[in-house]
Order: sequence, then C-alpha cells, then structure tokens
Amino acid sequence: METFKLLAPLAWRNLWRNPRRTIITLFVVSVGLWSILAVASFISAWAQSSRDATLRLLIAQGQIHAVGYMDDPNISNLMPPPDEALVAALDTSGISNWVARLELPGVVQSEYKTLPVSLVGVDPEAERRISSIPSKIVEGRYLDGPEDDSAVIGLNLAKRLKTALGRRVILMVTAEDGWLEERSFDVVGIYDADTAFEDTYIFTGRRPMQAMVGVGDKIAQIAFEVPEDAALAGVVERLRAAAPTLDVREWRKISLIMGAMDATMGGVVFIWMAVMMVMISIGVINTQLMAVFERTHEFGLLRALGFKSRHVLLLVTFESVLLIGLGVLIGMIAGAATVWGLSDGIDLSAFGKALEAFKAGDTLYLEVNPIDYIIFPLAIWALGVVVALWPAYRAQKISPVEAMRQAT
Repeated sequence: METFKLLAPLAWRNLWRNPRRTIITLFVVSVGLWSILAVASFISAWAQSSRDATLRLLIAQGQIHAVGYMDDPNISNLMPPPDEALVAALDTSGISNWVARLELPGVVQSEYKTLPVSLVGVDPEAERRISSIPSKIVEGRYLDGPEDDSAVIGLNLAKRLKTALGRRVILMVTAEDGWLEERSFDVVGIYDADTAFEDTYIFTGRRPMQAMVGVGDKIAQIAFEVPEDAALAGVVERLRAAAPTLDVREWRKISLIMGAMDATMGGVVFIWMAVMMVMISIGVINTQLMAVFERTHEFGLLRALGFKSRHVLLLVTFESVLLIGLGVLIGMIAGAATVWGLSDGIDLSAFGKALEAFKAGDTLYLEVNPIDYIIFPLAIWALGVVVALWPAYRAQKISPVEAMRQAT
C-alpha cells in the first residue's frame, strides 16, 4: 500500500510530462472503444429490425403445424382446428396473440401470365394483431373478414401479372379430392413488402378458401407471438405438451436463414472488436516503448536513488493503467452519448429498396446495452495493460550505469 501511495501520484504526473504522447494514446484507446460500442449497438439494432420485419410479415415467433407439413406443405398434411387444451395453452399470458391460417401452394393466372404462388386463407381481424401485412396496403383495402372471398396481392406480383386493383385473377389449388380447383377472385388490395414476399403470397378469407378446397374447418398452421424472446423456449415446451401430436417450432427452426443471420450478427461485433484491439495494441506498444526509450536517463537515475527494478516496473505499469483507464472512460462516455443521441431512430427509408435483400426495417432504434459497457471496456483495459507490460519490463531492465553513460 505504501508503494502504491508513492507510485500512483508519480505515475499520474508522468503522464502529463508529454501531453502530446498521452493525448495520442487516449485518442487511440477511446476511439477504438467508442467504435466497438457504437458498432455493437448498431448491429444489435439491425438484427432486431431485420428479425421484427421478417417475423411480422407471416412467421411470428413460432408456428404449429401437422407433422410433415413443413417438409411437404400440401393439402394431405393439414391439421384440425385447435382443441380445448391447445386453445387454453395459446391463451396463456406468455402468448400475446395467435392466429390460424390455411396456406397451400397454388397457381395464379391473369389475362397475360400464369405464376406459382402460395394462397393464404386468413382471419383479417386476428392478422391485424400479429402481422404487418394489413398495414402495408398501398392500394385498395385489406380483407374485411374471414368470409371475404376477395384477394390481396403483392405489388410486384401485380406488375408481373399485368393486373391491377379491381380486376380479377384466377387461383388454382389442389382440392381435398385430388382435383385441381379453380376460382376467380377480385383484387381488392395490393400490399408492399419485400419483392420475394410480394411474388409469393396471395391472401383471401380463410372460410372461402376452406370451402374452395373442401377441407371443412382444417387449417395449415397456427402462428403465435411471444413478447419476450427469452420466454420463447418455455412457451414452445408448453405448447408441445398441450399438443403432443403436432409439430411446434420457434422461428429459428422455421426460417433457417433468418436464424443463421441472427446468430451471425453477434460474431460481426467480436470480429470488429478483434480488429480494434489489434490497432489499440499497436498504438499502446508504440507510444509506451517510445516513452521508455526517451526516459532511459530518468529510470537510471531512479535506480541510482534507490528504486528497485520492481518499482520501475510498477511505475510504468501504473502509468499504463491510468492512461488506458482514462481512454476507456472517454470511450464509454462517447459511445453512450452516440447511442443516446440516435435513440430516436435512424431513418433508412431512403435506402428501402437497397436494404430489401437484408430484410431490415425502415428505422433502426439504437439502445445502450449495459452488458456491452462492462465486457468491452474491461477487455480493452485488460488488453492495454497487458501489452504495456513489455515496455514496463524493458524499463526495469535498464542499468543505472548504462543510463548515466547514455545521458553523457
């Protein structure tokens, strides 16, 4: 403790004997940490936006199907409507909303073109609570109710079919008896999502579609929404217990690409952290070695006055601890200020088309993650101190006689 009381004030004064070198080191450390914290918040916001934008289209946080439907989504792999046990499990507090749908592959035909699609029979009122499609209507209207036998199609699909609002399209789907059933639908609404989604999905009322293919009240899926992602695993287990004969999956098992992207986002942050740590290491080693070489005479004089080699080591180490610590503190303040300054959202709507491939939303909302402000600063501080041990080791090896000879 006495050694600390002696060396700590001396180390702090030594930092400001060469303000230029100290400021350069502070800049390297603080900017490196600031960039890590800012990138971590941006990547987290990007991942959250991409996940929400994709899941809110149709997938939700999880789905329930008949066994085999996910591998072969045809009319022979439908399931009955939920029984009392499953409805009770779906109506628990852990699930905010759920909806039953009938989704089957089919073909749409206009006067000019025939294209493959997925026809989805929905309950519009329930869809408004769980899906973003009702809010994405750019022409016309959404469906009025589960009995509505109109069609809502994607903007790009309408262009490819050369059809428009108020015109009719023919939809063909394989019925329960194995025959191809076809029916004309009035286009009452056109929605704007990403191009791939627009080209794939056509929506109509669930009951007209059930009647069209002759499946009674059978459905293809139940989509459910869980407010807290941390609770999703427990919800899935409860649903599996309530419906052991059905296939219950969370969104990561339904959209494998989205699940992989979500897992990869965290790796990007650590890659950027590794790059910054290498740059910080180079900057700290260079500046501290320069300081040691310039202070050879000083260290020799301290040794001659009675400082032991370990005292020189501790002195240089204390200087590094204080210097890196101050840089870390500045970086944390700058990072938090940047994130809080952008917490109202970063509007990316001007780049909407370019961002479609990345499934990101129009606005990114950055948040301060307390864990990031513990892990990353500690890692940078520890790294800075460790890499500064080499210059400190060089300093303790300086011989008083050689130091005095170099001074003359």
